[in-house]
Amino acid sequence: MTITPPRGRRLALMLAGLAAVVAATLALVASGTQAESGHHHRHGDAAVRIHNHKQLAFHDAMRKLWEDHITWTRLAIVSFAHDLPDLPATEARLLRNQTDIGNAVKPYYGAAAGNRLTALLKDHILGAVALLQAAKSGDPAQIAARKAEWYANGREVADFLHGANPRNWPKREMREMMKAHLDETLQEAVDRLGGKYEADIRDYEHVHRHILKMADMLSTGIMKQFPRRFR
Repeated sequence: MTITPPRGRRLALMLAGLAAVVAATLALVASGTQAESGHHHRHGDAAVRIHNHKQLAFHDAMRKLWEDHITWTRLAIVSFAHDLPDLPATEARLLRNQTDIGNAVKPYYGAAAGNRLTALLKDHILGAVALLQAAKSGDPAQIAARKAEWYANGREVADFLHGANPRNWPKREMREMMKAHLDETLQEAVDRLGGKYEADIRDYEHVHRHILKMADMLSTGIMKQFPRRFR
């Protein structure tokens, strides 16, 4: 399954669908960002102290995986917005990152769980493309449907993680983490497609800060759940 629409359709989407995307998403993005901004400190306070090399290596590896996630997402947005020839290669690298994240949890939760997380995260990427494609028609119903599917997938990712580690990854907090990630990524895409480059850069700073908190929540949760693995 490819996530790359034909070049002509991508350009048409950028030109004809931008207004619909902006109108359909800005209010949701703004409200989500406000909700998330008061949520950062709780997760920062939950971090465990790093006492040894194993903990530090795992903490840093988790951050690297999620930094790759937002970096390759950003590069894909930029390539899409400007119809750059590197888009297929960038998309392939972005999808590989979802496999990397799934593989990272396999030593703790098993191969089936890691593969399931990869599948959910790939749906997260494909769902973002579907939302943008829906904007081409300018049909508010289609845009709303694709948006609802994308956010439903975000809740599914959060619930899956909660099920693996309910004590350290409470469902409400995981859902808030994922929703904030979607809100901020969506704002980043809207501003880039709209040519609001200064805002787009600020958006990425928000995305980056938030994803580090999310990565720390995940690594902390695993270290607390499997303490003997990190002695």
